[in-house]
Amino acid sequence: MAKGIRLLVLDVLKPHQPMVTELALGLSELKGVDGVNITLVEIDKETENVKITMVGDDLDYDEIARTIEEFGGVVHSIDMVAAGRRIVEEGETPQDKLEEY
Repeated sequence: MAKGIRLLVLDVLKPHQPMVTELALGLSELKGVDGVNITLVEIDKETENVKITMVGDDLDYDEIARTIEEFGGVVHSIDMVAAGRRIVEEGETPQDKLEEY
């Protein structure tokens, strides 16, 4: 039986408060979430741009986005998503090799 969304990587803009630790704990309590990782990408006077990586068996994107909004944040983009029975590692393409130059 196929599983739902197993991995989400989100680009999120949030205010300085609440802290990322609070956001991570809030997201980790959602149904189906096995783990949350938040990485600070950029910071300015009033906001923080963070990358949120979440794993689980059946992640509910709408519930996740709603929770981020409750913490004052907004999802800018979904940068990666994986679904199915297992998470597939990204493969390298010829275009990836061109970016190295």
